[in-house]
Amino acid sequence: MGKSKKHKSGRPGGWLFLTITIVSVLVFWFLTPAGQKTIDVWSDEWRSTQNKVYYRMGRPLPGTPDLSKRDERFLSKNLRLGDPIFMRIFKLEGELELWVRAKNKEDGFVLFATYPICRWSGGLGPKLKEGDGQSPEGIYTVRKNQLNPNSRWYRSFNLGYPNLYDRGFKRTGSFLMVHGGCSSIGCYAMTNGVMKEIWEIVTATYAKGHKSFTVHAFPFRMSERNMKLYSQQEWEPLWRDLKIAYDLFNENHIPPKVGVCKRRYAVSRGSIADKTYQQSLKRDCSSTPKNQENI
Repeated sequence: MGKSKKHKSGRPGGWLFLTITIVSVLVFWFLTPAGQKTIDVWSDEWRSTQNKVYYRMGRPLPGTPDLSKRDERFLSKNLRLGDPIFMRIFKLEGELELWVRAKNKEDGFVLFATYPICRWSGGLGPKLKEGDGQSPEGIYTVRKNQLNPNSRWYRSFNLGYPNLYDRGFKRTGSFLMVHGGCSSIGCYAMTNGVMKEIWEIVTATYAKGHKSFTVHAFPFRMSERNMKLYSQQEWEPLWRDLKIAYDLFNENHIPPKVGVCKRRYAVSRGSIADKTYQQSLKRDCSSTPKNQENI
């Protein structure tokens, strides 16, 4: 008698079908808002881990400009060290932009550098209270007395949190800084090399007689994609007000005029002529945009 043949269990095509189904479901899910947010979180965590590795190895973070050629970079953009500056921070993308006023003032401000942020802490949304480990979001004014040349993290400047808006919500916290190193419990850590360049530019601006500069700290780049993706969240009203400042600056590269009215940011178009880019946050209900309701 011949030996009976053993039959293999299952069909060879079954695993292929299952694999295709799982991949299709994952691809579809990653295209949903929840999936897109997950990708954003993973990207931020990967970037943070990568930054720590580069920092510990003593290497510049990916995306860092050539810090040894600061003066050449100023010349290539036809900018002058010591002229007024303006900064924007984007948490989700992990970037700090430094803008310098053009020689021709009517041209507004020119992007001098985009620096990678080595580390920020907490999540998307503003800082609420002392000890919550949250990096601030909002519009802040930095004056000379907010600089700390003897910071434990090489050098630093205080953002000025809580500002007038934050105090309207009784938010607490202190010493929220932009500093060197790569560690954060509410601050924005830039590495020592980057902080050295930022420090030199900031102090040159003060040395030339300018009294302050403004920092806009955003949760993310206020694109339509991000605004839609992160809509219907607790902080959406704040983010929509910040988007007004974001959009106005993108229109003419002149920092907008910003005040606080009825516990909301009141934002209107800036002007080089009246030097509103040097003014601090004030209570202002007189010149708010028409599209800003309930002010």
